[in-house]
Amino acid sequence: MKTAELVGRTLAELGVGAAFGVVGSGNFEATNGLRAGGVRFVAARHEGGAASMADAYARTSGRVSVLSLHQGVGLTNAITGITEAAKSRTPMIVLTGDTAASAVLSNFRIDQDALGAAVGAVPERVHSGPTAVADTVRAFRTALQQRRTVLLNLPLDVQAQEAPEAVSVPEIPGPARIRPTAEAVAELADLLAGARRPVFIAGRGARASAAPLRELAEISGALLATSAVAHGLFHGDPRSIGISGGFSSPAAADLIGAADLVIGWGCALNMWTTRHGRLLGPDARLVQVDVEQSALGAHRLIDLGVVGDVTSTAEDVHAELGRRGHRMSREAPTGTRWNDVPYNDLSGDGRIDPRTLSRRLDEILPAERVVSVDSGNFMGYPSAYLSVPDENGFCFTQAFQCVGLGLGTAIGTAVARPDRLPVLAVGDGGFHMSLSELETAVRLRIPLVVIVYNDAAYGAEIHHFGDADMTTVRFPDTDIAAIGRGFGCDGVTVRSAEDLAAVTDWLDGPRAAPLVIDAKIADDGGSWWLAEAFRH
Repeated sequence: MKTAELVGRTLAELGVGAAFGVVGSGNFEATNGLRAGGVRFVAARHEGGAASMADAYARTSGRVSVLSLHQGVGLTNAITGITEAAKSRTPMIVLTGDTAASAVLSNFRIDQDALGAAVGAVPERVHSGPTAVADTVRAFRTALQQRRTVLLNLPLDVQAQEAPEAVSVPEIPGPARIRPTAEAVAELADLLAGARRPVFIAGRGARASAAPLRELAEISGALLATSAVAHGLFHGDPRSIGISGGFSSPAAADLIGAADLVIGWGCALNMWTTRHGRLLGPDARLVQVDVEQSALGAHRLIDLGVVGDVTSTAEDVHAELGRRGHRMSREAPTGTRWNDVPYNDLSGDGRIDPRTLSRRLDEILPAERVVSVDSGNFMGYPSAYLSVPDENGFCFTQAFQCVGLGLGTAIGTAVARPDRLPVLAVGDGGFHMSLSELETAVRLRIPLVVIVYNDAAYGAEIHHFGDADMTTVRFPDTDIAAIGRGFGCDGVTVRSAEDLAAVTDWLDGPRAAPLVIDAKIADDGGSWWLAEAFRH
């Protein structure tokens, strides 16, 4: 067996969930090693799409994923998606070929370690055949236990070496729990006991901690909010007020602003989650709970920082309040859903209000769904109006704020959760950037609903720059439904709410191919969240 195949088989034995990529000569044998070990491999049409697929799969499934790439150009094609994954702390192995150490004049040669490190990935390397298993295990351990995106370079000369006799692969445990100190628990319990209007904001680090946070909120009277990446965590809880930040409904924003204690659980409390701090009341006490000391107070001054994982900290504070006999009830909030907020419908002249579109689709689409959101002016509408069943029903790839990652993201979620309907919300700009992966969705027979919020422009720039010359960001209207049909999708053009009957027809049918909805949306004058973001 060659070392390249051994590396693939080792990753399979370690328990990676699925692999995505574009196969070239530099990753052919390693990819086949993964497949021989039983790992599903999804062949993408572009490395950028494959990167988003692998990222979304890991986020949605909770398992380490693999992105398999050719050396040099394969890596550079994927680098934006890798950056998004690294900034999001996605546990992912980027398995890439690399030029041999002696091939100093190879046209493929770049400093792949430096490139990976520059975008936040952890560079690792398979150094030789005899060390291949240990090198691969080390990379996997970093990805799993530290929740990092790891760039595992596999040089061509090392790939060709004969592999040693098979060695046993250890079982790698997940991240260790980090309990807070007794002093920190007591301080946090003191703050909660003295608060009259506490609010919890759960972030990425709390995505596995819904139950202990709900229990703590029940005895402390706290309302429950999330950052965008944890949307859905408290679905169905009467104390839930939705997303905190630019996507907050007016009622939710008022409740957060009135809080006398705000606790960020695995949440950075950054400018997006707090509207540059304006969402927080001037007298509110701020607390952060995080596993990393460096995260505490990084974005704004806090009154208390607690080093600990969310589950352990919530459990310990709950126990402390229980010992004190503390219990505070609070009336459940009302009117915090955007779907309950009245608005002036702008539909007409062959265009549909994006709010009307989103609200009607929320009613039409099955509740068991995974919503992926691309980037752009439109993105507040699906985030606010399309409900999701839990935190794994929403995939929000905005750590790098890149347009065009959505289609790959939606495919990755579909592979991770085939039991749910995958839904992609994307602007016309992001759709055109990534449409090659429609073929992947068709080939895999994914029943994907693609909602294109089509304003024939890069809408964020239109609304940000006001009366300036917009020639560079406006485009001819495109028949996106016809493009979808050309790839083998079903396609429908939506200009009014009545046109959405075609979506119901598709849902009632076999769902044998993706559905592309070309929604010609009315000018919203700049979405509310974008106006809030640009006000700073």
